[in-house]
Amino acid sequence: MTNAWISGSVVATLSGALGFFVVLRGASFAAHAIPNGAFAGAAGANLVGVNPLFGLVTFALAAALGIGASSRHVRNDVATALSLVLMLALGAAFLTLSTQYEAGMTSLLFGEILGVSTSEIVPVVILGVLCLATVAMLFRPMLFSSVAPAMAEVRGVRVAVIETVFMVALALSTALTVPVVGALLTFALMVGPPAAARLVSTRPGRSFALSIALALVTVWVSIACSYTFNLPIGFFVGTGGAVLFLAARVWNARRTRRGVRNLLV
Repeated sequence: MTNAWISGSVVATLSGALGFFVVLRGASFAAHAIPNGAFAGAAGANLVGVNPLFGLVTFALAAALGIGASSRHVRNDVATALSLVLMLALGAAFLTLSTQYEAGMTSLLFGEILGVSTSEIVPVVILGVLCLATVAMLFRPMLFSSVAPAMAEVRGVRVAVIETVFMVALALSTALTVPVVGALLTFALMVGPPAAARLVSTRPGRSFALSIALALVTVWVSIACSYTFNLPIGFFVGTGGAVLFLAARVWNARRTRRGVRNLLV
């Protein structure tokens, strides 16, 4: 349980921070595609007999950089879809060639946070701290390039470099998140709480902090529910993210109606 709380807190903080930019950039499709590439990497690592984390990081980076490079020549959604299909095909091939990996397939698809070992905590914390430090240092240019990329380019911001750094950070975050909440619902943690935070507050700093807070609450509640009901944590993360977003939509709609009513009065 100690390992679960530590790894879950690191993953939630990282997902909330990067998820803020995922929502701001409209990169939810990429946040869905990259975890599938990471899943294929874990299967490939098992096939050649190396640590699955190495395969997760390698394939997530390959998927992220491939999407980023291809998007400069074709539409972003096309590049993301092609990367997704390729990674899923590779994952299917790796799983077919290695029957020993079938036992761990469910945990990587749907998450098994209570199975995180002590030896996995150190790389999770190190990679998480590196990604968070990168986001903290590049927060302002990353925010500027997300909201107004053309203006940011004119003002001297190297938008292409910022885009590459963002995709690399997203890949590393994905590699950490997949073993905890699963490949199929990693993007739920990166989209649900940040999207709800954006609806609650339009101020970037407040929305960023709220995104992290909501992601932490989602993971903490999901850990408790997973332990209590003996169900995969991914189920509770996905449900919690959807509930948060719907609640934020209702709250935002009520606030808007109240504002309009006050103007009419």
